Amino acid sequence: MPGAEIVRLGEMVNYQDGAVVSRTLVKRATGTITAFAFDAGQGLSEHTAAYDALVQMMEGEAEITIARKAFPLRGGDAILLPANQPHAVAATTRFKMLLTMIRS
Repeated sequence: MPGAEIVRLGEMVNYQDGAVVSRTLVKRATGTITAFAFDAGQGLSEHTAAYDALVQMMEGEAEITIARKAFPLRGGDAILLPANQPHAVAATTRFKMLLTMIRS
């Protein structure tokens, strides 16, 4: 992602039928920012990460499960995925999100 330039976040990643698409926007030793586009019905199976991560919903609807508790999210919502807790993502509708991984 270019520095000191305005970008349209929703245009940084595009939907693809039957797929989850990701694009790393910023990659540093201290963390990453990745844009995702999920087609309806797609998702990420349960997994853990060693660091906290912030999900910011740009558009659409999803269900994020953290430690077996389901959270419905829609455009404009955000949720913190705590380090070392199992989490999963399921697209209720097509949706886009930003994932900010904080490595510290």
